[in-house]
Amino acid sequence: MANAKTAVREAGDSPVFQVVARSGFAVNGLIHLIIGCIAIGVAVSGGRGGEADPTGALKGIAQTPGGFLVLWIALVCLFALGLWQVARAILVPRGGSDAKDRMVRWGRRVTEAGKSLVYFALGATTLSVALGSRASSSESATDASAQLLASPGGVFLLVGIGLAFAGTGIGFVSIGVRRTFRKLIVVPDGAWGTAVTVLGLIGYIAKGFALGVVGVLLLVAAFALDPGRATGLDGALKSLVALPFGFALLIAVGLGLIAYGLYLIARTRLARF
Repeated sequence: MANAKTAVREAGDSPVFQVVARSGFAVNGLIHLIIGCIAIGVAVSGGRGGEADPTGALKGIAQTPGGFLVLWIALVCLFALGLWQVARAILVPRGGSDAKDRMVRWGRRVTEAGKSLVYFALGATTLSVALGSRASSSESATDASAQLLASPGGVFLLVGIGLAFAGTGIGFVSIGVRRTFRKLIVVPDGAWGTAVTVLGLIGYIAKGFALGVVGVLLLVAAFALDPGRATGLDGALKSLVALPFGFALLIAVGLGLIAYGLYLIARTRLARF
């Protein structure tokens, strides 16, 4: 086990690997910038427009000159970042031996492993788009929800997924409000540090709100036995238009996601590795 950890540590300390993994933050940041811009476009057009989610953002990149090459580079960076999170999960310090310390240690491992799954999933989406997939993410989410609702006990699983999204959203808002994201980066001094902190504060709250709406729609789909209500991030953002002050709310979320994207791009350089 010690030899395996040593190998993981040496691989993680590779300068080339760290540069590629750090670039994964920039890729994620670019995706959120595009999602934010699409969300603002949806608000301006009254609920119409492109797909305001990672799939829609990646499709937009694919349509640009050289976009095909950019997607493959993004794929490598995202998987590298996912592997880096796996390494962090493996290399969590042992700490004390009592029950509380063990619980904290395993909690950190689960958290880091969960982050790796997010980056691997985003990488898989990038691969799908790079290979020419044109499937709508909203339709995919609805189809997956329909399959769950049609399976024995599937409604409970869908409720669990909805609660997970809602809980993750609350977690993001908490991270933003408490500014604990500052532990993940080396905060610069002066105005630059203040700017990064403000971007992170706004970005985490907006991201959390968006994930929370996705969770609520999944729960509604489960309790109403209506998979059509489970439409993923794109459908969640577009559903805001129908709410009172929905235009202003969606504009605010779009700007917040842009702020989150800028924070992630800054994190490319500032992340603690």
